[in-house]
Amino acid sequence: MRKVSDIMTKDCVTVTPKDNIYECAVLMKQHDIGFLPVVEGRKLIGVVTDRDLVIRGYANKNPGSESVMNVCTQDVETISPNLSVDEAGARMAANQIRRLPVVENGELLGVISIGDLAMREIFVSEAGEALSGISEHEHREPSFTH
Repeated sequence: MRKVSDIMTKDCVTVTPKDNIYECAVLMKQHDIGFLPVVEGRKLIGVVTDRDLVIRGYANKNPGSESVMNVCTQDVETISPNLSVDEAGARMAANQIRRLPVVENGELLGVISIGDLAMREIFVSEAGEALSGISEHEHREPSFTH
């Protein structure tokens, strides 16, 4: 049985509560990522996504100097490094989550993503189903009323 710790990304780019949303956007651009764990030391206190920056940040007319803490998600679902890869895939599919921080005793150890599942050809069907479910949910056409 492969564990989450076997395939997770360990060298995560992170930010701290002292960072602002502009700094987050620059890091995302530099590293071609859309997800940043927010940590104090090694303790995970939240995550910020590119969508958070747009929806909660810039679209709300917040300046780039706005604290990351005002746009990040603090109630984050996490997964243990000792759980199986199929459990990670099942959670991602059930909750339509693309990335799960891997945490032990409150400390960030890494991140597991749909890409980690698919790239390593582990439970590709679960990764595909999760991504399909997420994509369908995100790309639904809005209904307009006149």
